[in-house]
Amino acid sequence: MKIVIINYGAGNIQSIKFAIQRLGYEAVLSDDPEEIKAADKVIFPGVGEASSAMRKLKDSGLDTLVPQLKQPVLGICLGMQLMCNYTEEGDTKGLGIFHTDVVRFNHGVKVPQIGWNQIELLRSDLFLGVDEKEYIYLVHSYYAPVTEETIAQSTYGITYSTALQKDNFYGTQFHPEKSSIVGEKILENFLKLSTDN
Repeated sequence: MKIVIINYGAGNIQSIKFAIQRLGYEAVLSDDPEEIKAADKVIFPGVGEASSAMRKLKDSGLDTLVPQLKQPVLGICLGMQLMCNYTEEGDTKGLGIFHTDVVRFNHGVKVPQIGWNQIELLRSDLFLGVDEKEYIYLVHSYYAPVTEETIAQSTYGITYSTALQKDNFYGTQFHPEKSSIVGEKILENFLKLSTDN
């Protein structure tokens, strides 16, 4: 199985690669469109600021490539947010895969949310073998509201989406690569998804 982590300068690439290695797989870091298109699974990571990340995607043409991918794609943290229509962070137009806008926490809570939170209302093969109310690790100041595409949610001042899915596209606001055994299970489930979605 060919696993490609899209390499566009996002900060959590190595930790994702190591997490995949712990599961017994190898992943390739690449910004080559042909290599990305040829992958069985694509991971779209993200740590950093939305507008500068989107500029990097546009500079390499990946902003048009990613929405056209047909295999399972997993966006992580900022990666998931950039897959939405828009984010308030840097007033940034997203890739338009998930039909929601990303907004800043403004509910009397400390920003950013850093640490462990529970996920619930799990509804996807991404969460096979994962119990309701399991703890996952998050670092974020912006969130996607709950929508029809929400497949997991958490509460931090407000209930928001911790995972989204549309067709072959999946996104997690949390970091599976930093979420201990639960996160490894979610990553493993992604890698075992059928490519016939």
